[in-house]
Amino acid sequence: MPRLTLIEPKDAAGDAARILATAPINIYKGIAANPEVFTAFIAFMRSIATSGAISKAEKELVMLYAAEQRHCGYCVAAHTRVAAGAGVNGERALDARRGRAGNAKEQALLDFTKAVMDKNGGVSDAELAAFRAAGFDDRAAIEVVAAITAMTFTALYNHINDTVVDFPAVPEVTHTA
Repeated sequence: MPRLTLIEPKDAAGDAARILATAPINIYKGIAANPEVFTAFIAFMRSIATSGAISKAEKELVMLYAAEQRHCGYCVAAHTRVAAGAGVNGERALDARRGRAGNAKEQALLDFTKAVMDKNGGVSDAELAAFRAAGFDDRAAIEVVAAITAMTFTALYNHINDTVVDFPAVPEVTHTA
């Protein structure tokens, strides 16, 4: 049972009304209780989605790993579904949540994501060099940080709210990297 106010689509105004009309998911209904934050959140998520510094699939791998590390069941379920639409199958999504990838480039991406999260951004020169050597640039590094930031915000919100998961259930991870 959610602990914070939810805005139903029929009660929403402005940006929230437009977005909830097509995506009435529980996290959006909750964040819409603060219209200014909701508008900024949606804009931030759109900027991450359209940046193009990393592919949509790569972005979802980052978000899945970050969601798992933030212990956010809602985020994991939602981004497993989004990842499927970006071509990431269930096993690949599960591996990403564990910090494992099926190829060297994606492994470098997840290793960099792990380093950023574990060290609060204080990655070493060697970690940044490995990320770049895998074919990523500075824009990609910024996009990784943005994706982690989005997952941190949503995880914290979902923990406070106890957001009801309105996405298909996903398997538990038995081990994370």
